[in-house]
Amino acid sequence: MSSSSMDTLVRMANQIADFFKIQSADLAVAGTADHIRKFWDPRMRAMMTQHLDHGGAGLNPIALKATQIVCKPAASAAGGHS
Repeated sequence: MSSSSMDTLVRMANQIADFFKIQSADLAVAGTADHIRKFWDPRMRAMMTQHLDHGGAGLNPIALKATQIVCKPAASAAGGHS
């Protein structure tokens, strides 16, 4: 993953979060997570998962919480389904 691609995803997540920040914190996180879930393709979410695994630098608090909800590591997303 190139750093410019990751920078773009971080900027996009922050812009989405900025749009929703006029709402309460819980609604802003939910709205941001819903937007990412609906409009980001699986590759974008996978890249963000890797970024979160390395600390999620650059994400504002709303974007960080939202991406943590939507962009789960593959191990936990696949776990528990036998």
